[in-house]
This record gives sequence, structure tokens and C-alpha cells, in this order.
Amino acid sequence: MILKFKHGGRIGLAPFVADAMTRHLPSESCVLVPVPLHRWRIWRRGFNQSALLAGHIAKTSGHPLALDLLRRAKPTPLLRALGAKARANAVKGVFAVRKEAVAVFGKRTIVLVDDVYTSGATANACAAALKRAGAGKVIVLCWARVLIDD
Repeated sequence: MILKFKHGGRIGLAPFVADAMTRHLPSESCVLVPVPLHRWRIWRRGFNQSALLAGHIAKTSGHPLALDLLRRAKPTPLLRALGAKARANAVKGVFAVRKEAVAVFGKRTIVLVDDVYTSGATANACAAALKRAGAGKVIVLCWARVLIDD
């Protein structure tokens, strides 16, 4: 189902997926931050699946959404065919936080929203950038967890 959403353009699945994810939000106050796509990937795909999910989660939960504070500064290759080490190398130094983020984060809990967690490379790279910008804690919220042998 998530592949039809992500690669098949079935954006109508976003509310269903987001509703299931919302149940797993922390009880504490938090800011929702989607994993960003590079602008070229958005142009090709037409949407950022993580941003769609985060938007629906924000609507139903009432938690604030920070759509554009975390950005993918450099394009990366498709990660789906890469192992854990290659994924980590591919996303190293790729994510950046806008200067305005320091005021927004202020040691708050950030919920990083993504569709699929595979090796953790993307989530770890995003979390490191968010922590450097002042996030107090980063929690990853995703729809699916893929187990890979590496």
C-alpha cells in the first residue's frame, strides 16, 4: 500500500495512513517535521509523501507542523537498492535546518514524520541536523519498518 502511495501517486491514501500513525504520537507537546525531499525529486514525483502525512497528522492531532524548517540541501540517489552503509554515506551532510528553526525548536520534542524506516540512515541524519539546531528530543514516526539484511 505504501508503495502505491509513494510511487504510484495514490495520495488519497494519505489520510488513512496518517490516521493510523497519529495513534502513536507522544503524549507530550511536539512539533511535526516531515523528512524533506530534494526539489528535483518533488518535481518528478509531484509531492512529498512525508509532508502529506505530517499535514494530515497535524490537522487531526493539533500539533504544530514545521514543513520547511528541515531541508534536503543536496540530491541523493534512490536509496531503495542500497545497503545500510551505502545509505548512511548517501545522506551524510545532506540535511540542513533553516536559521529560523532555533526559535521554533527551543529544546522542544520534534516528531520526524516519514513513510518508511529501512536502515535508519535518513532518520539519523535528519535527527542529527535537528539536534544541532536545538531540538530537545527527536522521535521518529513512520508508517512501515523494513527489515533488511546487510
